[in-house]
Amino acid sequence: MADLLWDDVSSFFDPDLMGSLPDVRVPGCSVEGWQAVLDLFEERGWKCQYSEGDTALPVPRAESVLSRPADAECPELRVWPTPDVLAIFRFHDDEVIDFDVDLWELQGQERLDVFCGFLREIGRRVGRPVLMDPEGAHGRPVLGFDVEADRVVLLTEPPII
Repeated sequence: MADLLWDDVSSFFDPDLMGSLPDVRVPGCSVEGWQAVLDLFEERGWKCQYSEGDTALPVPRAESVLSRPADAECPELRVWPTPDVLAIFRFHDDEVIDFDVDLWELQGQERLDVFCGFLREIGRRVGRPVLMDPEGAHGRPVLGFDVEADRVVLLTEPPII
């Protein structure tokens, strides 16, 4: 059974209403939480591409990447849970795992199910909520993985289109 139904939440995935790159985050994490997520990607066999600037490198340990000097360029990790859905993780902070997704890639029930499954996997692995905020609206999540419910839930009512 789907966590969310496309017909109920499609407005949250409308790039014209929400911005095309919503912010997804796992607050209250740690270096260990980051490492748990990196281990999850490897275990699942999801395609990953880590880079620092224009240089592609092997995915490092979380402790290594999060201990870079403050003025170092922020590396990114591109993760494809399926070939047509991409999440881009940025290592800004060891206390918040944050990433972007492209709403243009998350259209329809099938892609929504992939996205919800991705959030569930991450949330279960770290035992924390995974929250999605509209682009530029940090701190106002619209949906997310609820640890107690063990599923992705709405956190506010969708806008009426």
